[in-house]
Amino acid sequence: MLQNNPELKSKIDQLWNKFWSGGISNPLTAIEQITYLLFMKRLDELDQKKQADAEFTGEKYTSKFEGKWIPPEYRAKARDDDTQKETAKRHADAKMYEIDKRSLRWSEFKRMQAEEMLQHVQGKVFPFLKDLNGAESNFTHHMKNAVFIIPKPALLVEAVKTIDEISEIMEKDSQEKGQAFQDIQGDVYEMLLSEIATAGKNGQFRTPRHIIKLMAELVQPQLGHRIADPACGSGGFLLGAYQYIVTQLAIKAGTKDLTPDEDGFVRTSVAATLTEKAQAILSSSLWGYDIDSTMVRLGLMNLMMHGIDEPHIDYKDTLSKSFVEESEYDIVMANPPFTGSIDKGDINENLQLGTTKTELLFVENIYRLLKKGGTACVIVPQGVLFGSGGAFKTLRQLLVERCDLKTVITLPSGVFKPYAGVSTAILLFTKVWGPKDKVTQPATEHVWFYEMAADGYSLDDKRSKQEGNGDLQDIIAKYHARNPATDTDRTAKCFMVPRTEIEAESYDLSRSRYKEDVFEEVHYEAPGVILDRLIQAEVGDVDEAELGKVQIGIVRELLELKRMVG
Repeated sequence: MLQNNPELKSKIDQLWNKFWSGGISNPLTAIEQITYLLFMKRLDELDQKKQADAEFTGEKYTSKFEGKWIPPEYRAKARDDDTQKETAKRHADAKMYEIDKRSLRWSEFKRMQAEEMLQHVQGKVFPFLKDLNGAESNFTHHMKNAVFIIPKPALLVEAVKTIDEISEIMEKDSQEKGQAFQDIQGDVYEMLLSEIATAGKNGQFRTPRHIIKLMAELVQPQLGHRIADPACGSGGFLLGAYQYIVTQLAIKAGTKDLTPDEDGFVRTSVAATLTEKAQAILSSSLWGYDIDSTMVRLGLMNLMMHGIDEPHIDYKDTLSKSFVEESEYDIVMANPPFTGSIDKGDINENLQLGTTKTELLFVENIYRLLKKGGTACVIVPQGVLFGSGGAFKTLRQLLVERCDLKTVITLPSGVFKPYAGVSTAILLFTKVWGPKDKVTQPATEHVWFYEMAADGYSLDDKRSKQEGNGDLQDIIAKYHARNPATDTDRTAKCFMVPRTEIEAESYDLSRSRYKEDVFEEVHYEAPGVILDRLIQAEVGDVDEAELGKVQIGIVRELLELKRMVG
């Protein structure tokens, strides 16, 4: 993992510094440009690997870099009123702009001279990348407005060289430590994405991957589930669900030697054990939406780099009138933005809370997106648990009555540093009653509360790895073994509270409302003994007669106190 590989970390820092000194100082712009380069390299590598695999197995594989490519603007567009001669001329004209696809490979263009490389990547490789999945694809649609803006030939040469060096270290790591190359690449990409924080764009901050893994273990998504994130950013939750499912399928298929990662989770991204059918089901199961077009592009490429060929990530404001989906998903995992308010006139009329606070609207919207029987795992600011406003209480009542609210896990405030010091909680709930159903019996029986004190990392801005995994594995074990008959000790780290008690407390969901404090009885020495000790500390061993002569200072005050309590 990256924390244990200073060489890799130092190379990634070098890459950032090169972009910074090369004139691209906005982290979001830099990450987008770096991503395009990583994507070009990965495309070449994956294609070569698939070719080699096909040769080995005797299967047919058509390389993405085989044949000729004509940029979309020069392609022959035959018109209905064309004569045969005109059509032939159009095709002949288009042929002039043909590019040998092999020259678009990373392994080919990286050998070019600086000026030539910049022109080639800008004018040919990047347009090919944008056109990669064909005119109809979601990827092509979202890449339409993407621009390649590396301004200097020297910066491109340096970036290509550094990415090659990073790749070599990853390859070495993969062979020496047995960690899947795809997983290490994911780590590297996540580290790059972590820089987005400094862009401070749209209040986005990245959810730590170990928290995503924890949430996936709580929800346990299965192959065939439709999974969504209505504020998906770079696609971390969708990837977390994908990796959990792939790992479970690998274990079922008999894969051995999967060792826990540094956070205690067993994960693999390698989809080799998947049948073609399972891979197709999985690829069509993941749906993400975001209101930032750059994040949509980053999310698409993040998932594609992890082996999902045609991800469903779209540019959409899921709180707005234009988003009409309802009861569509088996699982929703999300960390929606807590950016305050949304324009009242644009809020989807199906949302009934009567508030403009996004943290409340997102939770209501997630409830609406779930199918009946579907489960959501969502991060909220802790204010949602106890806020006294009408919309806060209405939302909590909805979670307790229309859903089976399974757990509330409070997180320490340092979990999202260095982006934010906000105190958050994880809510896990299953939808039982629809928005229009008459509730004949509230869905929640008991809520399991857990106070996470540590997540295996320091809770300061550095977030360095600590010994052990904090409470991560304890939460998973205790959650899956929870029992209302035995989890009754309110002084413990976790306990269950019956719904009736929560109703009586105005649906307050803060753990502190129900926990009991333990007071230890402390025995103190008699005041006279304590005063004797203080006097001795001031004057040493002096007899009573000498002490009586002291007229000033702290000793006199102590003697007076002693007479008063004597």
